[in-house]
Amino acid sequence: MTPQVLKQRKYDTAYMRMALEWAKLSHCHRRQVGALIVKDRMIISDGYNGTPSGFENPCEDDDGATKWYVLHAEANAILKTAASTQSCEGATLYITMSPCKDCSKLIYQSGIKRVVYLEAYKDDSGLQFLKRAGLKIEQLTDL
Repeated sequence: MTPQVLKQRKYDTAYMRMALEWAKLSHCHRRQVGALIVKDRMIISDGYNGTPSGFENPCEDDDGATKWYVLHAEANAILKTAASTQSCEGATLYITMSPCKDCSKLIYQSGIKRVVYLEAYKDDSGLQFLKRAGLKIEQLTDL
């Protein structure tokens, strides 16, 4: 690997470790997911899966099913950016689980150009959409 590739891998690993820590803030029991949006080596947003602001924290109902209105980590991070003076244009999204098909549309539309993920989601149609749209997709396997 070139020195530039090694340096990028070092940053990717560090940002993913931070996303894993962010995931621990989630109140979801079934799965905790964290996300960071990084632009020009600066974290511009973060998010984790959970209910919308002002709602109860538990993500699952009494039967253990995920409530329909739970927001995914990447959606929370993108929405947080939209409410700020920052822009996702050209940024990298670090996420502990690959995006679903609905979130992949938000990722593409937000201007994010690269997605680095840790675990693969059961349905890879979101990743396939992002690849088709020309985003760089990378899975970290050696964390």
